[in-house]
Amino acid sequence: MKLSELNVNPFKDRLCKVFSSENDDTMSFEDFLDMMSVLSNRACKSIKTEYAFRIYDFDGDDMINKQDLRELIRRLISKEERVMQDNDMQELINHILAECDMDEDNCLSFTEFEHVISKSGDFMNTFRIRL
Repeated sequence: MKLSELNVNPFKDRLCKVFSSENDDTMSFEDFLDMMSVLSNRACKSIKTEYAFRIYDFDGDDMINKQDLRELIRRLISKEERVMQDNDMQELINHILAECDMDEDNCLSFTEFEHVISKSGDFMNTFRIRL
């Protein structure tokens, strides 16, 4: 957590949890190396997508649901803008689901998430840590 690149990352706790071999907030040196490997420039898109999905699936139910999207958005907006009106938040979540939820079950499966990522030209440049 003291690594400057992690310290400013809004998902630092999720990164540590997802890469922890103990499924807690601790990381062994091997866990840290795994994380740095996935977040390197050389990691393939499929591996990065798999870990991004796990990081954004806050409740660990293998779906990104409305509550996961709410938390994801809350972490991505700046501290000054964190007081987003609930109806604005709900409208944004509904828009995301309308664009990405192909089976209309109000959540994103890994396949739907992977489809969205495949259309994101910037994903590989943003889902990384530069040391």
